[in-house]
Parts: sequence; structure tokens; C-alpha cells
Amino acid sequence: MEAMNPKPFVEGEAGSYYKWLPSDYPLLAQTKVAAGRLLLRPRGFALPHYADCSKFGYVLQGEDGVAGFVFPNKCNEEVVKLKKGDLIPVPTGVTSWWFNDGDSDLEIIFLGETKGAHVPGDISYFILSGPLGLLQGFSPEYVGKSYSLNEQETTTFLKSQPNGLIFTLQQSQSLPKPHKHSKLVYNIDAAVPDIGPKVGAAAVTTVTESTFPFIGQTGLTAVLEKLDANAIRSPVYVAEPSDQLIYVAKGSGKIQIVGLSKKFDVEVKVGQLILVPRYFAVGKIAGEEGLECISIITDTHPLVEELAGKTSVWEALSPEVFQISFNVTAEFEKLFRSKA
Repeated sequence: MEAMNPKPFVEGEAGSYYKWLPSDYPLLAQTKVAAGRLLLRPRGFALPHYADCSKFGYVLQGEDGVAGFVFPNKCNEEVVKLKKGDLIPVPTGVTSWWFNDGDSDLEIIFLGETKGAHVPGDISYFILSGPLGLLQGFSPEYVGKSYSLNEQETTTFLKSQPNGLIFTLQQSQSLPKPHKHSKLVYNIDAAVPDIGPKVGAAAVTTVTESTFPFIGQTGLTAVLEKLDANAIRSPVYVAEPSDQLIYVAKGSGKIQIVGLSKKFDVEVKVGQLILVPRYFAVGKIAGEEGLECISIITDTHPLVEELAGKTSVWEALSPEVFQISFNVTAEFEKLFRSKA
């Protein structure tokens, strides 16, 4: 088990896209989860595309992002505004484009499940236009007949866009304005945490389809954890066969993972991924600058069990079982519960 670092997939003046490759980290392929990080400079634009897995994006920075979506078998485009803290589900096969309409960088981390993808552990993108677009693979004659274009029109259609996936829009170029209200975006930063916040502790916010119905279409759950400096997040495990992929969004610290007679103690920092295999327990310790993590759990309604605190398994078990399990006295058991 190790902290995983990405490699560039696309880089340019308009922005970049980084991937964590299963060839570098085979555990991603084994557990069929994946991640990618999109950075758009001001007026940076990512061409329309679709992917072979369900995922969600979390806006790490930026206040003036714009994204457009076309859902399968739908004839309309949904355009949404994005800002820091927004959660944006992107189900399999949905066509999307992304734009930075602000004066500062827009950065989004995508976390997804790849059980139906071409390459387990990797998100494959199918671009709809430009030199990397799907139409470039068809013969010009076929394209012309499909769109009722003559030869000159077909050449214009296929060759006018010289840019790849990400490029900068000119000031004269405009995009549709976002809809004022959308059910496709949820600001997890502004949501009321499930746990905390308390000074010196962790604030944990879990988003399932119960609170944000659209995320249910991805089959995923999002978890945002914010730890103060030197704070800890008590150990938890998911009580069903669900893997957890954690992205370090801010700060640094340690993540400890334990299960099947294995234990891992990993130093983590901003921009790294950590994978928690199914049924393993995980705990977090923040560094001097605190620690913030955004995670996916590959289930719509995961059963997350605490191993410390008032809602933990040990609080639920009878005093007799606790005393026998730890070989302690009744006095210690009462002291333990008073501190939980």
C-alpha cells in the first residue's frame, strides 16, 4: 500500500489532465477504481466527450466554472455553474464539456468506478470533435453521407478544429449561460457534516442519493473529511464489499490501514491517492496544517462502522463482552466508555 501520484495525460497553456495509471498502481485495476485531475486556466475549455465509467467531480478550486451535459436519449443540454466545494456526478455515457469562465484556475478531481471500463483502473475518454475525435476514424465519404455534407463541407467539418482535448477560447467566442437552478450539482463544502465539526477534531460529510438523488445514478457515495491541525479521525470500516478511494485535497498527515493481518502507515500530502481495500479499517491523523480528503465508496448506501466513539461497535456490545474481549476489569470498561 502506498500513496499514489499521477502522471500527465494532457498538458498545455490552456490546462492539463492528470491520471493515476493502473500500470503504475496495479491495485487500481484489481479494485476497479480510478481517478483523474482536470486543471483549466482562465478561458480554458475541454471539448465534449464521454467516458466508459461512472464518476463524480469535486471542485478543488475556482469560482466561475461552467459545465454542459447531454444525457443519453435526451435532446437538450444542461448547463451548470461550478464553484469550489461543488460535487458533480457524471454517470457512464453522459457527454460533457468543461470551461473556466473566471480569472483564476479551475481544478476538479474526478473519482470513479471502472468495473465496466475498457481498462480496469483507468478512465477512458471518447472525444467527439477535433483531431482526436471519434469522427476522424471514419472515412470522409461516410461522414459526408451521414451528415448530408458535400466534400468541401465535410473537410470543414472534420479539419477546422486543430486543437486537442483542452484549449483556450478567444474573447470573441461564447458559451451558453448556466441555468440558475440545477439538480445536477451539490455543494458538499456547505452541507451540514454528519460528524462534528469540533475544535481539534474531524468534520465528516457523507453524500448519498438520500441527500443528493442525482449521485445515485453513478452508484457511488462521496465522503468529505476535514481535520484540524493534528486532529485524528477515529478508525472506520465499510461493512460490505465496497472499496474506498481517497484523494488528499488539502494539507498532509498519515493514513493508517489495517486488515487481514496487514497494516500500512502512509505519509500523505496534497494531490495523492490512497486506496482502502474492502472491509479494511482506516484511520487518519492530520499534520500541522490539517488534512482534507474527498473519497468515493463504491456503493450507493454504504454501511460505515465506527471503531471508536458513541456510535462505535464497542459501545453497542455489552459490558461483559467488552471486558472479556480486552481482558480488562469492569472499572476500566466504565472508564473507557466515559471517555468515548
